[in-house]
Amino acid sequence: MEALSKANVPLQWVHPSTATDYIRGRMVSIDLYIVLRILPFFWKAVLELMSRLNNILKLGPRLLHNFKMPAFTLYGARGSTNTDRVRLTLAEGGFTDYELVLINLSKGEQKSQENIQRHPWGKVPSISFSNGFTLYESRAICKYLAKKYSFPLLPSDSDVEATALFDQAQSEEMNYFAEPAGRIAFEKFAKKFIGIPANEAVVTDALKSVEAFFDVAERLLQHKDYMAGDSFTLADIYYIPLIQRLYACGYGDIITSRKAVSAWWDRVMNRPAIQKMLATDKAAAGR
Repeated sequence: MEALSKANVPLQWVHPSTATDYIRGRMVSIDLYIVLRILPFFWKAVLELMSRLNNILKLGPRLLHNFKMPAFTLYGARGSTNTDRVRLTLAEGGFTDYELVLINLSKGEQKSQENIQRHPWGKVPSISFSNGFTLYESRAICKYLAKKYSFPLLPSDSDVEATALFDQAQSEEMNYFAEPAGRIAFEKFAKKFIGIPANEAVVTDALKSVEAFFDVAERLLQHKDYMAGDSFTLADIYYIPLIQRLYACGYGDIITSRKAVSAWWDRVMNRPAIQKMLATDKAAAGR
């Protein structure tokens, strides 16, 4: 006080309300300054958020497509010729909208109650749809899928003769080839993986039947390109897995020693969809 008096600076009394108004005015000015400084950054953040939301909305249908349920589930096993028969059919049809659930045969999962509900015989493959429809047996599955999804692997229903020839070729494969070839595959391929020696007497007998079958097929294929006629059908796909097993077991000469049969096999194996699937399987197996 003395210092102020000596400096001849008069003391002034300020009403409290005036001081409060002053402080408030200063605070408003500061707030406005802050808002003006922050506002550009705020709007930039809002615009970025709106842009991201717009992108999400654009991706929405694609995301829903990615997360939608598959058309059906295929229950099968690695190394199963019957499962591969179905997979080859789907590959030829260009159909990928399905889920493959693998059953571990070495652990006996095919005999589980869950699998027996799908396949009463405790085998693979089987397919199940969300509406509860279930089907087993590989050839039945292949034919059903080809009809349901219009794969070009069956003759037209209106062509009665072509349909009859297809049924005939399918019957030949099942009755005269698959049974003995399956015995060879089991003795020389499956038993090897479980450490059981092959029954060579069974193999010898089965080889005679397979040789006899391809002797007849050699004559028939002199007059047609494929097993059911001049078009590639399911009847040709049915052979692929077991013939591959014959090759794997060292019996490829059964095919290559017969000119017409060998030419047919080359036509089948050179199909792009089949080559792609087999190459994918080979890479997955590390071979």
